[in-house]
Amino acid sequence: MKAVIPAAGLGTRFLPATKAQPKEMLPVYDKPTIQYVIEESVNSGVDDILIVTGKGKRSIEDHFDRSFELEHHLKTKGKEEFLKEIEYISELADIHFIRQKKQKGLGDAIYCAKKHVGDDPFVVMLGDTITKDTVPCTKQLIDIHEKYGKSVIALEEVPDEKVERYGIIGGEEIEPNIYQIDKLVEKPPLRVAPSNLAIMGRYVLTPDIFDCIENVEPGYGGEIQLTDALSKLDEIYGQVFKGQSYDIGNRIDWLKTSLRFALEDEKAKDDILNFIKNEII
Repeated sequence: MKAVIPAAGLGTRFLPATKAQPKEMLPVYDKPTIQYVIEESVNSGVDDILIVTGKGKRSIEDHFDRSFELEHHLKTKGKEEFLKEIEYISELADIHFIRQKKQKGLGDAIYCAKKHVGDDPFVVMLGDTITKDTVPCTKQLIDIHEKYGKSVIALEEVPDEKVERYGIIGGEEIEPNIYQIDKLVEKPPLRVAPSNLAIMGRYVLTPDIFDCIENVEPGYGGEIQLTDALSKLDEIYGQVFKGQSYDIGNRIDWLKTSLRFALEDEKAKDDILNFIKNEII
């Protein structure tokens, strides 16, 4: 199985920080956002990864490539710990890149991967959500796909005030936390939302999704919405993810996630707590 990571967006919600660098390269504590996503893919057994990029995203390629000058410098200076980290990044996965020529929505970005994934099911992972669990979220979806043989998406329960920010599903719970989905609505007003179960940015899709994308008319925002294509599938399942998910799609949530991750680092925890107590509280 292969993975597709759409990373062609302009990151306007993070301006001016994203004027000259991709939002996917913004650090969450001590690593770029997209590295967490790729590590989840690899830990789920998927190390053939296609990143769909756009103009101005070259630094993503550079991050996962070898840096001989930097490696030589670290080796010469005896900084072995940093050297191991740099070598680990470049050896993490077999990563490919393709450009989305025009900003035409998430559905179109996924369609760019058609030749790469071929006729096999594939993983899609969005870069504005980081997940943590004993078994990675993506691996859980793969297991459900292998059981039912159909497309599967990750879901999370969201409070009423956030419903209109997400794609929302309706359906029947056929096992604990597993739904057979019969309705998907992109960013509905709360009054017409079929549930409070939101699509959270992890998918295992069957290749018939490409035919569905071809037959989708521009939807919300004038773009080809993946949610609209998913609704055309004959059968689709969803799993409510019970691990930790961190939405970093805006600057406040991004900052909160960075603080949470810093507090999980024993080397940084005490300094961060002292700073909060002395400077903020």
